[in-house]
Amino acid sequence: MFIGVNNLLKKTPIAISFLLLNMSFSFLVAQENDIPIIVGVASDIPGVVVRGSQIHRLLTGFNGLDDPIGLMDGSLVFAEPDALKIHQLDTETNQVAVLVDESNESHGISEASDGRLISAQAWDGSTRIGVIYPPESIEVLADSYEGMPFSRPNDLIVASNGGVYFTDPGLTSGQTEELIERYGGQPLAPRLPPTVYYIPPGGEPVKIEENMIRPNGIQLNRAETRLYISDSNGDHVIAWDILPSGLLENRQEFGVLRGRSNRDNGLGGVKTFADGMAVDDEDRLYVATGGGIEVLGPQGEHLGIIPVRCLPRDCQNVAFGGPMKQTLYIAGAGSLYKVEMIAKGLSTRAK
Repeated sequence: MFIGVNNLLKKTPIAISFLLLNMSFSFLVAQENDIPIIVGVASDIPGVVVRGSQIHRLLTGFNGLDDPIGLMDGSLVFAEPDALKIHQLDTETNQVAVLVDESNESHGISEASDGRLISAQAWDGSTRIGVIYPPESIEVLADSYEGMPFSRPNDLIVASNGGVYFTDPGLTSGQTEELIERYGGQPLAPRLPPTVYYIPPGGEPVKIEENMIRPNGIQLNRAETRLYISDSNGDHVIAWDILPSGLLENRQEFGVLRGRSNRDNGLGGVKTFADGMAVDDEDRLYVATGGGIEVLGPQGEHLGIIPVRCLPRDCQNVAFGGPMKQTLYIAGAGSLYKVEMIAKGLSTRAK
């Protein structure tokens, strides 16, 4: 069953007060700061973006802002995880409305071929992958693996056949400390390690990748024959070939990421802080990293970086949106940015 208001009421009074305060504050600040502001310009990437294209901060003041996704109707949906909400943006007027009022701390969002929105839900104690919208279709697709609850589902992509690929990067050192404090100083129970899973249509989750420090972003190529996975603590995007069953073979180091983060999540490795990804209609891959939005060609060649920073942190996710799918939206640290592109997003699926 979806967590809903009843489960929210089971949280501690302090947690409820904190959430309500943050929800109110983020709404007020977001409404007061919705005038686009130029924060930078793009470098030239042939076929992708023209040198000098303005990078605008479109919205700010949200309590976290993650995983924008350009729906097939031209609107944009994005998550506000720390306020437990999902919002919808009218890309022509820039007006924002709450789409889901209690999202179970949804992060990644994907649109199935039937229009349902499926999200990676990370509220500790009810971690799951499930249908989050519309309300009459709310459903849990999976909430555990071999009897253990997922640790912290983060990003996902739904294939045209209904199968779901998703990442569970586990906890950073900071997230671990926050949960220990939430639970009154009690040590956390054993958890599943960082893993990438596949949920076949109507089936149980299958482990498909477990050799990354922090698997984070996940994406399909245009033809859905290849799966891409980013590692926040690694400098390679990993690619897998997809079998007719939806399972994977032929693991490859697809492309090298150049961006680095000044932050530390306590997990070691190469701190690219690689996160969400998008593809365009020429099969180029866009990866949010500590350096901005890195663009890789269909064979993994590094084409350039769109120099956007989601201050005071790193950008978390990226998506094409708008009526022509020719605007690149970038999310992170409570703000939403955009830049007009030469490249176009996919016309065959939301992201």
